[in-house]
Amino acid sequence: MAIYSFGQVFGMKFIAHRGNIDGPNFEKENQLEYVERAIEKGFDAEIDIWYLPQADQLYLGHDKPQYLVSWFWLAKHIDKLWIHCKNIDALHKFTNTGGYNYFWHDTDKYTLTSKNYIWTYPGQPYTPKSVMVMPENMKVFPEFKTEFSDMKAYNCYGICSDYVGEMK
Repeated sequence: MAIYSFGQVFGMKFIAHRGNIDGPNFEKENQLEYVERAIEKGFDAEIDIWYLPQADQLYLGHDKPQYLVSWFWLAKHIDKLWIHCKNIDALHKFTNTGGYNYFWHDTDKYTLTSKNYIWTYPGQPYTPKSVMVMPENMKVFPEFKTEFSDMKAYNCYGICSDYVGEMK
């Protein structure tokens, strides 16, 4: 079987996990400028969002609300964002909006996004409507190699990774 880079075969979505494109960067991920940099380079971006109803504010941040974000900023990037709601208040808030691609998950094998894509936990079977999350963590596939340029192409909708810059 021929070996291809992901993008050469299927033209799939490459989603920068928290804005990361060249590996994890815990100090910068989920910051507005960092996420925008990934979008400007042609990637979609997965962001972690919190809603604090007492303040009526949205924040980005993985483990806690850290970076204030406006509805204007979200709307500006609406077609490029995969919004991971981190608390029930954020999930509820987004159910009252239109056009955003949002979801909630913890350690579920699969979750369905608001735009009907299947957010797929590492190592789980997938479909052409799936987003493979963190394929670098898929040690279950014998063809997996740490060199992304040597990975075999997969038939899925997209890939969310800290290393999308090496996969595209």
